Amino acid sequence: MRSVSEKFVDLGSPCRIWAVAAIHGDRERLATLHDHLASRFNVRDRLVYLGNYLATGAWDNHALIEELLTFRAALLSKSGMMPTDIVHLRGPAEESWQRLLRLQFAPSPAAALEKYLEAGAEAYLRLYGVSLNDTKSMARAGSVAITRWTNQLRVLQRQTVGHEALVCSLRRAAVTSPQDGQGRVLFVPAGFDAGRSLEDQTDHLWYGGAGFHSVTQHRSYARIVRGFDALRGGVNTDGLAVTLDGGCGRGGPLLCGCFDGAGRLLEMVAVGGRGAIETSRFEEVTQADFATSSRQGSASVSPKQPTLWSAQA
Repeated sequence: MRSVSEKFVDLGSPCRIWAVAAIHGDRERLATLHDHLASRFNVRDRLVYLGNYLATGAWDNHALIEELLTFRAALLSKSGMMPTDIVHLRGPAEESWQRLLRLQFAPSPAAALEKYLEAGAEAYLRLYGVSLNDTKSMARAGSVAITRWTNQLRVLQRQTVGHEALVCSLRRAAVTSPQDGQGRVLFVPAGFDAGRSLEDQTDHLWYGGAGFHSVTQHRSYARIVRGFDALRGGVNTDGLAVTLDGGCGRGGPLLCGCFDGAGRLLEMVAVGGRGAIETSRFEEVTQADFATSSRQGSASVSPKQPTLWSAQA
């Protein structure tokens, strides 16, 4: 039986894993992706959201959370589906929000707050109608006053239908079970330190993404997939470390990668402007296809990564 701990989710041995990159408040593109996945998702598939759901400048973050909850309920209504088939990871923004709720324990609350806001916690303050200026002022108060204030933030979260349950369901990472001697597939929010075990990653999962693509081999994992790149380096599907961040919420498309249980990227779905969906095979593209496209002068197409979208919506 697959297990779910307070930190990590065991995905078992799925047929396919659909991994949704950082959404950053773009509810319309998420809804379009959900409509596409509704007809594609099968029993024995898994759906993993890689975090960073909200954005400071998004029009209606409440509607985005409602979209997440509604689609989850729709999938679970299918025969054979289990709650553990759908996983929501805690991205840098969600981790920063949770740490903001414990701000009274930070050695320097004002400095810690600035870090959390930069990582995306401000979107959650705006979600619950909390003044940013009041928040910064409170961070300079004493620990008793900060504790009273963070307790009020928790009340606001609990009073919003569905939010508390979603926040409590967030996990740090998701990983498949080994298959036929092959490495597992690991899904993380933003970073990974190859020199540490999964249990010892601590901040590296959220704030340590700078050297992510320097991970070229790992004894435990066949593929490591993240949904957000703080450096905005774009999509990278070559090698062991995969980045799916297409810049959704910042002008780029919302991406969803479909992986098999061994970590091979089977398909990429991109939702661009005006609800446009582009989808293409990736590591199933044959050498014959590549040779044909090369003769036609399409130098941007390769067996591993066909060009699907532009950087802008």
